[in-house]
Amino acid sequence: MGDNFNMVAKTLFGFEELLEKELTQLGAQHVKKGVRSVSFVGDKGFMYKANLGLRTAIKILKPIHTFRVTSEKDLYNKIYDMEWENYLKPTGSLAIDATIHSQLFTHSLFIAQKTKDAIVDRFREKTGQRPNVDLKFPDLKINIRIDRQECTVSLDTSGESLHKRGYKLATNIAPINEVLAAGLIILSGWDGQCDFMDPMCGSGTMLIEAAMIACNIPPNLMRKEFAFERWQDWDVELFEKIEESLLKKTRDFHHKIIGYDKAPSATTKARENIKNAQLDDFITVKHEDFFKTQKGGHEKLHMVFNPPYGERLDIDMEAFYKNIGDTLKQNYPGTDAWFITSNLDALKHVGLRPSRKIHLFNAKLESRLVKYVMYEGSKKGKYMK
Repeated sequence: MGDNFNMVAKTLFGFEELLEKELTQLGAQHVKKGVRSVSFVGDKGFMYKANLGLRTAIKILKPIHTFRVTSEKDLYNKIYDMEWENYLKPTGSLAIDATIHSQLFTHSLFIAQKTKDAIVDRFREKTGQRPNVDLKFPDLKINIRIDRQECTVSLDTSGESLHKRGYKLATNIAPINEVLAAGLIILSGWDGQCDFMDPMCGSGTMLIEAAMIACNIPPNLMRKEFAFERWQDWDVELFEKIEESLLKKTRDFHHKIIGYDKAPSATTKARENIKNAQLDDFITVKHEDFFKTQKGGHEKLHMVFNPPYGERLDIDMEAFYKNIGDTLKQNYPGTDAWFITSNLDALKHVGLRPSRKIHLFNAKLESRLVKYVMYEGSKKGKYMK
């Protein structure tokens, strides 16, 4: 399927090991974990496969050149000297984003502008034509990373962040990022072998990601476009072959996925998104207040949710988190309950001791993913200490 090349998959802090494992299972070579990133080697077909199939990746970059840079003029000259005509037509469009970790260079927008100038000037002087900037749908999206004096030029293979799966029609006030939701579910050990619940499901992201994990459905099947589809070497036949091979690996799911939310507008949105994701055979959403519910039956239940943190909602957090603990303890025996929160003070009021605590970030909020094991056989709920 062609020659292998280096790639870098970007992810969220704390998800590096998950992504490393995903890439290894998908068949990547020379997989190496970094900070918020994992590097690997594969061919063009694997680049398509990684974009379609990775749950915890935000973006897949293809580095094409690395050099030492000492000034803006030096950057301009080295970018100008690259053979951009191999990647872009003179009449094409481009977009550039830059990440800077350097004392020499401090302004990422200026670095992006300088890069754009060098590429445009090269085309103009060699062909008399110049590519245009298109921030929304460029033919080529370029990523510049300067770490001290090392500059890496990469092509962005994904385009829009891979958390934008394509299934969401509607969201609530504080929707959870799809990559974050998938990572939390994988971290919780969910394997599709028991019932799953999100008792505060909002617009249904956690439920949809859980169903896709249980059925081994590629997460990005519904995306309208990847950046590589505008590249000069775009191979639609190869892409369809990769898509087909991933779809052959889907599996049956014989348990229930249940979502509750006390806001009618949330349950309506969740149902719309679930239907759009074509997962309504697997997921049931009910208009319920979790604090007034109890577990049905004696089967094991796996629960993952994202309660309000008090960032955008006016709630008495101490009472709210105490209610979470009381409801789990009294009404949900035989349940492994996981939730993420950035409200570390409110967490103390749950009144149960977590058996696991994982340090993560939700956007820029420092957070904890906590696990409470509610044992079967006691109404009071013997929980793990």
